[in-house]
Amino acid sequence: MFLPASFSLFPLLLLLGGAPPSSLQSLGPSKLRLVGPGSRPEEGRLEVLHQGQWGTVCDDDFGLQEATVACRQLGFEGALTWAHSAKYGQGEGHIWLDNVRCAGTENSLDQCGSNGWGISDCSHSEDVGVVCQPQRQRGYLSERISNTLRPQGQRLEAVRLKPILASAKRQNPVIEGAVEVKYEGQWRQVCDQSWSRNNSRVVCGMLGFPSTGTVDGHYYRKVWNLKMKDPRSRLKSLTKKNSFWIHRVSCLGIEPHLASCQVQVAPARGKLRLACPGGMHAVVSCVPGSHFRPGKAKPGRKEPVAEEMRVRLRSGPQVGEGRVEVLLNRQWGTVCDYGWNLASASVVCRQLGFGSAREALSGAQMGQGLGPIHLSEVRCRGYERTLGDCSALEGPQNGCQHDNDAAVRCNIPNMGFQDQVRLAGGRSPEEGLVEVQVEVNGIRRWGAVCSDHWGLTEAMVACRQLGLGFASHAIKDAWYWQGTPGAGEVVMSGVRCSGTELALQQCQRHGPVHCPHGTGRFSAGVSCTDSAPDLVMNAQLVQETAYLEDRPLSQLYCAHEENCLSQSADRMDWPYGHRRLLRFSSQIHNLGRADFRPKTGRHSWIWHQCHRHYHSIEVFTHYDLLTLNGSKVAEGHKASFCLEDTNCPEGLQRRYACANFGEQGVTVGCWDTYRHDIDCQWVDITDVGPGDYIFQVVVNPKYEVAESDFSNNMMRCRCKYDGHRVWLHNCHTGDSYRASTELSLEQEQRLRNNLI
Repeated sequence: MFLPASFSLFPLLLLLGGAPPSSLQSLGPSKLRLVGPGSRPEEGRLEVLHQGQWGTVCDDDFGLQEATVACRQLGFEGALTWAHSAKYGQGEGHIWLDNVRCAGTENSLDQCGSNGWGISDCSHSEDVGVVCQPQRQRGYLSERISNTLRPQGQRLEAVRLKPILASAKRQNPVIEGAVEVKYEGQWRQVCDQSWSRNNSRVVCGMLGFPSTGTVDGHYYRKVWNLKMKDPRSRLKSLTKKNSFWIHRVSCLGIEPHLASCQVQVAPARGKLRLACPGGMHAVVSCVPGSHFRPGKAKPGRKEPVAEEMRVRLRSGPQVGEGRVEVLLNRQWGTVCDYGWNLASASVVCRQLGFGSAREALSGAQMGQGLGPIHLSEVRCRGYERTLGDCSALEGPQNGCQHDNDAAVRCNIPNMGFQDQVRLAGGRSPEEGLVEVQVEVNGIRRWGAVCSDHWGLTEAMVACRQLGLGFASHAIKDAWYWQGTPGAGEVVMSGVRCSGTELALQQCQRHGPVHCPHGTGRFSAGVSCTDSAPDLVMNAQLVQETAYLEDRPLSQLYCAHEENCLSQSADRMDWPYGHRRLLRFSSQIHNLGRADFRPKTGRHSWIWHQCHRHYHSIEVFTHYDLLTLNGSKVAEGHKASFCLEDTNCPEGLQRRYACANFGEQGVTVGCWDTYRHDIDCQWVDITDVGPGDYIFQVVVNPKYEVAESDFSNNMMRCRCKYDGHRVWLHNCHTGDSYRASTELSLEQEQRLRNNLI
């Protein structure tokens, strides 16, 4: 029986009481493709063409046998492996196939079993990818050059701008020039005929820029004509070859990659007609985001912004990556991954000053947030200016949890910073002495960094510049590592970074190099990691549990021994009298992607007889009461801590416990709770008079343990004390201000150290 392509067999079978088809309708070899951000031709997300639309394949039941059949159908000799859970990014549109089952000997997927076309219980977070052997089958012929406009898949591999004007060549990053596209391994220029601003927007997005600028087309045409009149011009001869050109590109402006646009490589009649007759190369000008503008404001200064839905990224190991959080009703919250795709992710990236999105990540791949889930089922078309312009549901409407927090990886400009730093002498590529390239007397040279003032914020910048994520250790005494011969001299000293810089060369440092310790073992080193913990205080719990207690001295001997009372307690007539304590509960969550572990091993832990357990970290939190101008009037001496998982979310096991000399730490997703009724969980305000104050808690105040984000380690409340009662209100972590009023890291450090 013949059925037209638009007729679906499945409803008919249901009407007849039959089962869905157990094998696919016929697929030709050209009906499969591999796509995905930055993937090589032999790997990517597996997509199938059906009824004129590309769709994905679910990873249920998919294995090496199915991957082998797909790879052979694509022209490769076989499969190396497969990838589940949308490793190569989530696709869009239909999930055409689910529960594909092959014996491994089939020549194409149409000979394998499945649920039938479009019958699936999967989401795009389960899109399958495959990795094929790079060797092609004998006799394989690549697709013929396209002479009609159509999406090119991964055959359009990359794009770049070739600067033409002298001023453009001096810029970093390059923001203006002729568009060059890498097509099947060869760089080609693009004809400017029918070139549109939408095309420019896609190119700029791929290169890490949020928007396009204007181009002086008349001037570029003059330069082109001059080159065409020059008989010695190599460009003139190249333009006569069709292999020099991409003939035509047509984008809507919302595509994340030129490969998704309609592309015509050669004219309709092939090599019989010249490509781009009478035209010139397309020239694009991009506008960089605020992070990448030359001579940008120093870290900490904020540009004025209109009141709109604000967005930020958290816990990402690289610039332009992270969990998406939005500010609504003066509170930061996350975005649910239901319906999350590249179009919505690209709107976020552009709003933040990056390019289009490389990946839209689901399943809390950048860690789980804390607090509300503001948005769910975000639907952006791709042209919106901000995430607030897109349609969305309120987060709680569909039962979304924080294990569904959405994240993004954005395209960022190539600044060349990664070529100006390297590691030497380490046991692995992720560690070693830091060597930087700087200009000395007009000559660029490599050298070491002085370890004076070298700390975790500086190490964080170095690891990010290297493309290695976060710093796990900042090493000041690297006697066991050897640097590169000829690069042992210190060329950078006095380095002080806020932590937001893109490169060590952007940090404050000495003019003339001054390193008292000299070179060798005192050169700065780092150890980097792609995941790190992130501690955040539950501000709401502090606000809800605060109260005053007048506690008799007879019950405070142990606390006094551990320096948990103000100094005036030393002069009292023990055990007579009492101390007035501001008590509260604290709950410290680990929202990162690695467990928070003490800096030192068990051999360094201190036994505290009073409380009958070991303290594993000497300075873990500071509790302070400050005047409104930042002067300290009282403090809690909650210095040494025992770290453990007090609670974990459902389905997650506690791993750390203080009892019986157990391992200490805070597991990812879990929290350590210190109840209001335990010793030292207070600030002694016996000597404080009535008034308005700031109550401040700082976690990991000395940066002794590396975290992915230090901006949320401080929590503050407004505090009113009338001599008899106390009120805490407006409690928030340091990163919870409106973005226009957030303090810089340098200002926060001054406030932490009570220098204001």
